[in-house]
Amino acid sequence: MKEYTPDKIRNIGLVSHAGAGKTTLAEAMLFSSGEINRLGTIVDGTTTSDYKSDEIERQISISTSLIQCEWKNTKINVVDMPGYADFFGEVQGGLRAVDTAVILLSGISGVEVGTERAVRVAEKYGISRIFYINQLNKEHANFDNAVAMAQEQWGTSVAVLQFPVKQGEGFNAIIDLVRMKMFTFETDGSGKFSESDIPGDLTGKAEEMKASLMESVAENDESLLDVFCETGELTEEQFTNGLKKQIADGKLFPVLCGAASANIGVQSLMNFIANVLPSPVDKQGVTGVAPNSTTEVKRAPKDDEPFSALVYKTVQLSHVGEVSFFRIFSGKVEAGTDVLNSSKNNTEKIGNIYSMKGKERKEIEILHAGDIGAVVKLKNTETGDTLCARQNPIVLPQIEFPNPLYKVAISPKSKGDEDKMSSGLHNLRKEDPSFHLKIDQELHQVLLEGQSELHLNLIVKRLHEYGVEIETSEAKISYRETIRGNARESYRHKKQSGGAGQFGEVHFNIDPYREGAAIPEEFSGRNIELEDLPWGGKLEFVNSIVGGAIDARFVPAVKKGIMEVLESGAIAGYPITDIRIILYDGKMHPVDSNENAFKTAGRMCMRETFKKAKPVLLEPISEVTVIVPDEYMGDIMSDVSSSRGKILGSEGQGKNQVVKALIPEKEMARYSTKLRSMTQGRGIYTQKFSHYEEVPRDVADKIMAEAQEESEK
Repeated sequence: MKEYTPDKIRNIGLVSHAGAGKTTLAEAMLFSSGEINRLGTIVDGTTTSDYKSDEIERQISISTSLIQCEWKNTKINVVDMPGYADFFGEVQGGLRAVDTAVILLSGISGVEVGTERAVRVAEKYGISRIFYINQLNKEHANFDNAVAMAQEQWGTSVAVLQFPVKQGEGFNAIIDLVRMKMFTFETDGSGKFSESDIPGDLTGKAEEMKASLMESVAENDESLLDVFCETGELTEEQFTNGLKKQIADGKLFPVLCGAASANIGVQSLMNFIANVLPSPVDKQGVTGVAPNSTTEVKRAPKDDEPFSALVYKTVQLSHVGEVSFFRIFSGKVEAGTDVLNSSKNNTEKIGNIYSMKGKERKEIEILHAGDIGAVVKLKNTETGDTLCARQNPIVLPQIEFPNPLYKVAISPKSKGDEDKMSSGLHNLRKEDPSFHLKIDQELHQVLLEGQSELHLNLIVKRLHEYGVEIETSEAKISYRETIRGNARESYRHKKQSGGAGQFGEVHFNIDPYREGAAIPEEFSGRNIELEDLPWGGKLEFVNSIVGGAIDARFVPAVKKGIMEVLESGAIAGYPITDIRIILYDGKMHPVDSNENAFKTAGRMCMRETFKKAKPVLLEPISEVTVIVPDEYMGDIMSDVSSSRGKILGSEGQGKNQVVKALIPEKEMARYSTKLRSMTQGRGIYTQKFSHYEEVPRDVADKIMAEAQEESEK
């Protein structure tokens, strides 16, 4: 296969809200470049980049895929990423591999919530951005509205380079302001087009828009601004070079347009990618750190620099095994080369290197700086790892995956399949690091955590490949028990069954822990211990024994008994928090008293005293941020109220609303599915733990009844 130097490579990522046409655009690019001889469709399940069975069945992109083609003697690496929030981890990985994000906007819907989220990641990674307004052949398409939404969100740096002659069913022509020509496309889906002069009725509009565009280019460059102010225009060379530089620097976000499903506007987009978008050379390389250090190390996108690459995606392909997709940031690599995995400090041998087209692969001997490729069967390399030259190591910044939003408890259907389940999940996590496996010792559950119910359902389904059937159940909530009142109680543990007996008596006073609260004067001879409990909150233990009522050597045993109850709970089986316990009296027997007796007395006294001190349940509260289009605002507010939530506030963000609320974690169990239903998939949310709050009495009674029922099984 032909080799490509860094200046002849373009790395682009297709991102958008779901349904804007990314996969269809990728297919049209392959067809236009001659890589495939017929256009596949999502409906038929025949697209190149959506090749997995779940993607074909659901007709959505689930995993990032790579397609590669040549156009105008330039290699274009296209990373096609999912649009659904359920698989946003794929976007965060995929965007690390590219130099430009091609942000698709539906000509009907314009800027949507998922669009904004993808743009924020692109901004964070410092990659260039262009907009492609797609689906202009659909009824109700409105190019001007989509542009206005983008400019409202991202300002006047969003600059129109193309606009449609007409929209809807008859769409087949585009005015290009860079060339000042009209491109008319064939309607047979071939993608071919002809150039002609701009029609007279559109000349004035085009000239006005070109002048505005030229001014935008000049404003971002002092030398060009001087020329523009003097002459009122820029030469074609000045304009094109200024445009290239400002796109590369992230100062200008051009808008192009088309209809990928009809292959209209795709070839002109590919021309723009090859002629104008930045190559790896234009992006000035990458900065990492030396292994086990904070010392910065920089690498330029040149073949003669030391090799460095990031593994941004891992997949399992049938009959091939594990395939690692990597972006080279510096140097070059050949098949058979030994490299260092600096993230894990182990050596890997680069075996066969492949150029990829969906699941199809073509073996190549060498990859140059800036290129993207795939390698099979690395021993101990995962997504996010750095591969580099052993003599010149570097660790590149890790990929930041989204925090989990949804969790389920899992267990194998067949006893003895725990190892199979663990092994399967380990392998699947190599492909998708955005899900986590957590063993919750407190709740005695194995938890699978991810982005949504759909996300985790697909992971559970894929475990079938590893010969294990999984049962799922709702994840338990980490409730806490505490008290609101004060109580005193004593307990005598006495046991006589021949031989040495057991005897221990303790007297407790308990009340809620409050920082700085004084100990009542009646309790003298105090020894105060304050400690943080492992599950959160405080325990203040006060030893007020005087006169030797209990020997000092038995006090630790009393506390052990108390700790057993604090850990296991007294009313519903959940840990107790924020409590003060005063041991103020007791009795012992010269023969029968021992540590076990006082441990039992402490445990039983704690349980009984707690129940008399106005016990309550506390529940975890999540701080939730929901971003939705304006029209769904009422539904979201209503749902927050019906979910026992509290609205903290809301604010506009373009055509969307951002709602912040506090909602009990229990009510968030299936929120991802509910939000999709309420907003037709157009809403996204994040959540994080905020604090604990008292559970309403009616809800608490139900939880305690369920706990009682569970304990009796």
